[in-house]
Amino acid sequence: MPASVLIVEDEESIQELLAYNFEAEGYTVRTLDGSEDVVRDVLNDTPDIIVLDWMLPNLSGIEICRSLRARSETREVPIIMLTARGEETERVRGLATGADDYVVKPFSVPELLARVKSLLRRSSPDAVADMLQAGDISLDRRTRRVQRSGRDIDLSPTEFKLLEHMMQTPGRVYTRSQLLDSVWGRDVYVDERTVDVHVGRLRKSISRAREVNPIRTVRGMGYSFDERFGAVKA
Repeated sequence: MPASVLIVEDEESIQELLAYNFEAEGYTVRTLDGSEDVVRDVLNDTPDIIVLDWMLPNLSGIEICRSLRARSETREVPIIMLTARGEETERVRGLATGADDYVVKPFSVPELLARVKSLLRRSSPDAVADMLQAGDISLDRRTRRVQRSGRDIDLSPTEFKLLEHMMQTPGRVYTRSQLLDSVWGRDVYVDERTVDVHVGRLRKSISRAREVNPIRTVRGMGYSFDERFGAVKA
């Protein structure tokens, strides 16, 4: 799955503008207006990068940034601050709090997208890489092509998204609910058992005969792409 972006912005028009453009670039997007417990949301479902408005209805962006940087789970998540404050002292304050970058409103959307991609190249290179590779399995995001040991593997769009999402972070265990949100989207109601069905189909598609299957079932939790797969011989 492409990189995930959390947009925290209380101005609906800006939120919609950003969501549209990030989705058009292939990112997975979540949006919050700042009235929610942003820190708890991030802890429950940590994005690859956060676009955070300074002025929010409850906690300010500065306070949210400070709280995220104080926690080991979110300390390394890149944060770009959006604000109407362009003074040098305010920029310094935002960066000193822990923001990785600072964009002043009104801003250029292409420039913001470029800054996000630049940060992701350093923090989550696999999230923006065109090619994912694990063992003898390769996944090309540009051509939507998957191969194993040189042979093409025919996957449905949903199976491709599942494999892409799990290959991006080998070893991470995803619950069925997390996979539903990331692959099917939060606005679509799908029963969690659907995840089991598609994972079963994906397993059959990518492994044949005695080939090792890289998708691991974690009892009581969900599924993971085995981080040891590249070192295991089929």
